[in-house]
Amino acid sequence: MVERKKVARKKIMASDEMKRYMADHYYELDHAAKTGEQKVAWCSSVGPAEILRAMGFLVFFPETHSAMLGATRMATEFIPYANALGYTPEICSYLTADIGAFTQGVTPLSKAYEGIKSVPKPDVLVYNTNQCRDVQDWLAWYSREFDAPLVGIHTHRGVKDVTESYISSIAIQMEEIIEPLEEISGKRFDMNELKRVTALSRECSDLWKKVLDTAAENPSPLTFFDGTTLMGPAVVGRGTQRAVDFYKILLTELEERVENHVGAVEDERFRIYWEGMPIWGRLRPHSELFAELKTCVLASTYCNSWIFSAFDPEDPFRSMAKAYTELFIVRSDEAKEKYITEMIDFFKVDGIVYHDARTCPNNSNCRYGMPQRLEVNTGVPSLVINGDLNDLRCLSDEQTNTIVEAFIEQLEEHK
Repeated sequence: MVERKKVARKKIMASDEMKRYMADHYYELDHAAKTGEQKVAWCSSVGPAEILRAMGFLVFFPETHSAMLGATRMATEFIPYANALGYTPEICSYLTADIGAFTQGVTPLSKAYEGIKSVPKPDVLVYNTNQCRDVQDWLAWYSREFDAPLVGIHTHRGVKDVTESYISSIAIQMEEIIEPLEEISGKRFDMNELKRVTALSRECSDLWKKVLDTAAENPSPLTFFDGTTLMGPAVVGRGTQRAVDFYKILLTELEERVENHVGAVEDERFRIYWEGMPIWGRLRPHSELFAELKTCVLASTYCNSWIFSAFDPEDPFRSMAKAYTELFIVRSDEAKEKYITEMIDFFKVDGIVYHDARTCPNNSNCRYGMPQRLEVNTGVPSLVINGDLNDLRCLSDEQTNTIVEAFIEQLEEHK
């Protein structure tokens, strides 16, 4: 058996600033919803947030709210309430946990931020199906509940190459939502403002990429588990100056770690790529499990999903269409395998962990032979962990610990 030894976690100091950022984000939304001083838009996490910001909306992302339900281990309790409304246990547990909690008047925001009693009432809800159809059904439920308008963009699936026809069709849909958003916001669309916001989103994206790319160093200055929380401003704050400022601070700290050869995991021996969603209710235990095995889970497809290198402020609609269609989850298996192969090489990984998330087939890439094909083509061994993003009933901690330890033993032999 591989020896496990308790290790102290190395805190990233910029995380304190991130916590302040997230608190201010939710307090601002709460104030706007209570006073009506500013319109609030709900948006799927990889939706056209730039358009909404440019038109004066504050933006609330229900996926981050449901991730909080998962991380605080509240989610599993509320999923059955959504099941009772007709939402099967087999669909996205982000959706079922969030709707279930709402029906019971519960939000993790109340525990995290004093004075916030509920999610902010939306003036409009906007989705992009580039992630899955679940975001459409999720926001549609709230549209009916709040009697608020629903606006959507429908993205192609299984895209091998992001061609001109794909870009044009999505760009047209983005342009078409402007008129209804003008009616709701009471403001005229300003192209110069969209260009400004898109420029900030691009700068945030570039900095986030530089942050994640520091993990290519040996030892890696951060882990995937760090990334799942540090990505907060890249999700909820892209298009704002403050998100840009935060990632400058974080990048400086990580570059100092690299310069001083400070690794996120003590005596790093193995480097792992995580493919799929986090198991939100087990971030700390999984972080500690791998660290005790001197293994750094240092990169992931998930955290990279908020890198939008195609953003171009001089051509916002078409560049947003391109960026939001290049998203990993939208692509064909051939494109995904090419991407993961590039990540293996760039981050110099020894193994891949695939999370087979029970309720998230769109983010589970281990069901149709991909791990086996990649192992043949790259020589890098892989492991599949069964679990879920929010529903902890789908996870066996004992089984996970056992197979992870066995996998590290396999890497020992492979090395």
